[in-house]
Amino acid sequence: MFTGIVTDIGEIVSLRPTVPGQLHRLRIACRYDRTTISDGASIACNGVCLTVVGSGVDQGKTWFDVDTAAETLAMTTARHWVTGTKLNLERALRIGDELGGHIVAGHADGIATIARRDDLPDMARFELRTTRELARFIAAKGSVTLDGVSLTVNTADDVVFSVLIIPHTLSVTTLGGWSVDGEVNLEVDLMARYAARLSEMS
Repeated sequence: MFTGIVTDIGEIVSLRPTVPGQLHRLRIACRYDRTTISDGASIACNGVCLTVVGSGVDQGKTWFDVDTAAETLAMTTARHWVTGTKLNLERALRIGDELGGHIVAGHADGIATIARRDDLPDMARFELRTTRELARFIAAKGSVTLDGVSLTVNTADDVVFSVLIIPHTLSVTTLGGWSVDGEVNLEVDLMARYAARLSEMS
């Protein structure tokens, strides 16, 4: 589990398709202490929970390896990742950690497309479009996770919703680089999904 509070921005330093179209091995450079990364650990990369399969230090820079499987490549923006791609990183939540965002599974439900960007004084407002299936779980003042960042929904109208990004978030995540027509990983609020499921069963 995660909280949607980004703790580092990593960079893909190598990408190797081990099974073309089915499995990619990524090496991601980061600022985490190498001694705190164990094989089998979970790290959310742009909102996608990936399992560490190796780690080390190269020229003073920590790195870790992860695999992206066929479903991840099909369902998320991971299929567009290349060497040099910057990723929002978050370590798995530990008992006793502060829950600063909201409960995030790290299982992206799909993709949202940026429909509009408005740059405001020190802030940015984005309108995003998603599928009708996922839009039913998104409501004004509710929570969403976009590229691994916990955000509050500003407005929601049919399949379009908006978020307002504050200066701090723009400075410590990759969101400042978002542009119109770009795709981002979307995870809807778990509570909204469970509430909808209970409603369907009643």
